[in-house]
Amino acid sequence: MDQTTQTLLASFIVVTAVAMLIQMGVLIALFLSVRRTSARLEHMADALESRAVPALEAAHGVLTDSRVRITEIVSNLAAVSSSLRSQVDRFDSTFGDAMDRTRRQVIRADNLVSRTIDHVEETTEIMHEGVIGPVRRVAGLVQGLTVGIDTFFKLTSKFPRREHSPASQDEELFI
Repeated sequence: MDQTTQTLLASFIVVTAVAMLIQMGVLIALFLSVRRTSARLEHMADALESRAVPALEAAHGVLTDSRVRITEIVSNLAAVSSSLRSQVDRFDSTFGDAMDRTRRQVIRADNLVSRTIDHVEETTEIMHEGVIGPVRRVAGLVQGLTVGIDTFFKLTSKFPRREHSPASQDEELFI
């Protein structure tokens, strides 16, 4: 190997050694950074655990204590729902019966009013035929008599009576 090749080989070895030292420094820095971050995360996890565990235990205790109450509330709601359904069914039945009765009463009232109107019409017709008809006839007769009497008195006033002698009376009779 000649001198140039050895120099070149030595320089590549030095460059490689420096690169490895730099890489080692970066890895050490990365290691220290990860270690600090890991220590912080552990500290934060411990803090979170110290705060969260009591809250979770309290929630668990509340759920455990409430389980009986929640079961009771659910069963009460089911009973109320069943009772309400029964009451609504009874109300529906009662309301339907009331509507049917009301409908029948309205029909009866309508029939009663119709019959009453028919009776009033019949009574009016009977009154017209039995009373008003004869009253009109009598009124016509009275009016005819009144006209006849008026005409008679008018004629007598136009032709006053003369005193006739007995002879003229005989002559009038003769004619």
